[in-house]
Amino acid sequence: MRHFGHISPTAREGLFFREPRTFTADSPARMLSVALGATLYSPATRLSLADDVLKQAARGVVSMVLCLEDSIDDAEVTGAEANLIRQFAELAAGDAAAGTQAAASATAPRDPRETATADVPLLFIRVREPAQITDLVRRLGDSVRMLSGFVLPKFTEERGRQFLEALGEAESECGRRLFAMPVLESPELLHLETRGEILQGIARSVEKYRDRVLALRLGVTDFCSAYGLRRAPDMTAYDVHIVASVIADVVNVLGRSDGTGFTITGPVWEYFRRQERMFKPQLRRSPFLEGRAEELRTALIEHDLDGLLREIELDRANGLLGKTCIHPSHVAPVHALSVVSHEEYTDAQDILSPEREGGGVLRSAYTNKMNEVKPHRAWAERTLQRAEAFGVAKEDVGFVDLLAAGLTN
Repeated sequence: MRHFGHISPTAREGLFFREPRTFTADSPARMLSVALGATLYSPATRLSLADDVLKQAARGVVSMVLCLEDSIDDAEVTGAEANLIRQFAELAAGDAAAGTQAAASATAPRDPRETATADVPLLFIRVREPAQITDLVRRLGDSVRMLSGFVLPKFTEERGRQFLEALGEAESECGRRLFAMPVLESPELLHLETRGEILQGIARSVEKYRDRVLALRLGVTDFCSAYGLRRAPDMTAYDVHIVASVIADVVNVLGRSDGTGFTITGPVWEYFRRQERMFKPQLRRSPFLEGRAEELRTALIEHDLDGLLREIELDRANGLLGKTCIHPSHVAPVHALSVVSHEEYTDAQDILSPEREGGGVLRSAYTNKMNEVKPHRAWAERTLQRAEAFGVAKEDVGFVDLLAAGLTN
């Protein structure tokens, strides 16, 4: 799979200076953690789940979470588990058939640029309790090969240890690498008097299982719930100061660029239909003046996605990458804003040039900023990692072009 793999090769060539790299569920964890992108959640009760997964893959989704936790009623868990087993079997059968057909028709090694692809995304199951991990892996049987790992809710040191031990046991039984994505959302993490201790405990837990923790996810809805809050569609998580303070502390402890940090993903955006608007739209007109782009701007505003776009930018400014999504309309904006601009790429390349190992300051190639080699090195390294996953836009290609292309399907 690859980001923007659902659009035509010709369209990709027109957009990218460097196209996104292809990857598989067996790619290195470092690549996968950056490439998660917009992780789309779906309740595990959906009877058409296998078809939904393939449909979303054809629209550019590369990671999905099939949820057995907060998105379904407590009384639905047993049925949802059984449904997951059936849906994974269906996906595995389809994958095997596709592989056989491809092998039979192949006459030469295929250039990955020849056709748009719609491979099965990275699939994760969000469980409620540690025992579900081992139970589900056993019940999945051979179709466990379609599973990339588990999302672990309300993660703390003690609860997390139980989850991660169960993951290790399940991995040993099935002989397959399984990743964990802990969700940081417990009230103790939000409360000021316990936050530091809880964060240090989480840090100890995930460090012990570093090779299996793909990313850390933020449960901002639960944070708001602890204080009876809910942000409006024209406000971002960063406008709710009590939430913003937690995000800052999580990044401070768990998102460092010194080799001890983890990928931390952005919080969910809850809105996807038009609401009554109190404030002016947050999208400037100037990037949308060409062609039918004004229609795109209007559609984004009507669906309250201008707030989402602002939050995605603030996510990245605050050290987060990727985003939890609950509606397919959120996927294309997340991916479009994850592409590295030509200017960013040029700056990163200059900063990491072997000729600059000694440090120093240089004027950017775009002659609009200072690049200071040592302080900006970690940023440059992260930028090139993102460039591998999401590609580098051509010099004259902007966010609007990438978003319009991502919405093609």
